[in-house]
Amino acid sequence: MSEVTATLGSHLDSSPRRGVWRALRRRIMFWVCLAVMLVLAAVAMFPEFFAQFGGPGDPRACDLRTSAQPPSREHPFGTDLQGCDVYANVIFGTRASLTVGILCTAIALAIALVLGTIAGFWGGWADRLISRLTDVFLGFPFLLGAVVVLTTLPERSVLSVALVLALFSWPTMARLVRGSIRSIRGADYVDAARAMGLTTPRILAKYVLPNAIGPVLAVSTIMVGSVIVSEATLTFLGLGLRAPSISWGLQLASAQDRFQVAPHMLLFPSLFLTITVLAMITLGDILRDTLDPKGR
Repeated sequence: MSEVTATLGSHLDSSPRRGVWRALRRRIMFWVCLAVMLVLAAVAMFPEFFAQFGGPGDPRACDLRTSAQPPSREHPFGTDLQGCDVYANVIFGTRASLTVGILCTAIALAIALVLGTIAGFWGGWADRLISRLTDVFLGFPFLLGAVVVLTTLPERSVLSVALVLALFSWPTMARLVRGSIRSIRGADYVDAARAMGLTTPRILAKYVLPNAIGPVLAVSTIMVGSVIVSEATLTFLGLGLRAPSISWGLQLASAQDRFQVAPHMLLFPSLFLTITVLAMITLGDILRDTLDPKGR
């Protein structure tokens, strides 16, 4: 029993969390990406506060007499075809775009953790069944599957779009969770926990998942950026969010026909979209390299 306790104790003492944090805080790009994401999160939570720093501050305060005007002192990002302030629409659109990305990733991660853990830890018929289920969903192209389902929905809200995108996002993450669990379930500290008589839920919660979740979280961070791009693409094609919702995709869709005469309508929403996606993907790459140096 003392050897078993020593095995668990050594595992806890050698936890890589401090080493990971030391590696992360030395990377400048980590702090840059984190700062960008914190600012965007603040904008998404308090758009009314940030919108007041440019233009009228109300995305629905439109005047057709000022249609498609270039940036000016009154409208720093210009106006759109309806005479609405582009800056206010970009600020308020941050909430919808980020919410779809984060909500979709959270739902997909929850499904992947449950199914991937069952398949990876217990194996057997459950593993075979879940593997075939993931194969079925992976057989559908991501955007094509989302298009097919979204066209059948009578209403396309932030929640419905996030649910549809999550429906086709979880299989890849579930496979990653399964692989991580399978590589850990036979570790010495897991066997030691079993020898001490710990229950399976406690072993999973205390020893297996904490050591398998790292690569999954890194991929999840990248996935948020990918989902934001997917939502903007679907909305641009007329298959995502609809008015009166406000999102970057809707702004890009309304600006596509006027790019040559009013490029500002397309420039500023696409700039915010690009910065957000680059920050998320770069942050995910940094986390992946830090948590798994062999994967560089």
